[in-house]
Amino acid sequence: MTSPKIDRLPEIPREQMTDAQRAAVDELVSGPRGKLSGPFVPLMRSPELMRRLQKVGEYLRYDNTVGLHNSEFAVLVVARHWSQPVEWHIHKPIAMKAGVSEETCDAIAEGRRPPNMTAQETVVYDFLQELLHNQSVSDVTWAAAQQMFGDQGVIDMTAHCGYYSLLAMVMNTTRRSLPDNAAPGIAPFPQ
Repeated sequence: MTSPKIDRLPEIPREQMTDAQRAAVDELVSGPRGKLSGPFVPLMRSPELMRRLQKVGEYLRYDNTVGLHNSEFAVLVVARHWSQPVEWHIHKPIAMKAGVSEETCDAIAEGRRPPNMTAQETVVYDFLQELLHNQSVSDVTWAAAQQMFGDQGVIDMTAHCGYYSLLAMVMNTTRRSLPDNAAPGIAPFPQ
């Protein structure tokens, strides 16, 4: 059996990429990410999907309507749901820099409801927990999210959850390894 630490789809040397792969990578690195990493390494096997998906991600990560603090907090909730260590590794420092507390990060990493969330974090957390576990949200949770973030914010938050879930699934199935042999910041939940 193959070790789960071995990437199933590691980075392709530039000289071995197809023209479409090179073009997709060039487009990605010329944007705000600045480099090829994380889920985009396996996604480059489908360059047109990668091109389109990274544009969606660029909007959701850098230009969404719920704000950097809330969107990065949301990434941690989704990464924990999927036990995705690369997503956690990339986004925890960004979330903390955006104001998510260490206590909140630790609680999410342990699979616990954070005890001292802000009002906005509480709405995001409740919305995502219901969406991820119930495949929908209750009227009460919908109303709270809509009141706090408006119609566009609720749609952005829903898309954000779907986008980062997709990236987590890609990295989990391809066994994407952590950069620089980093230790995982989250452990898989017991099965």
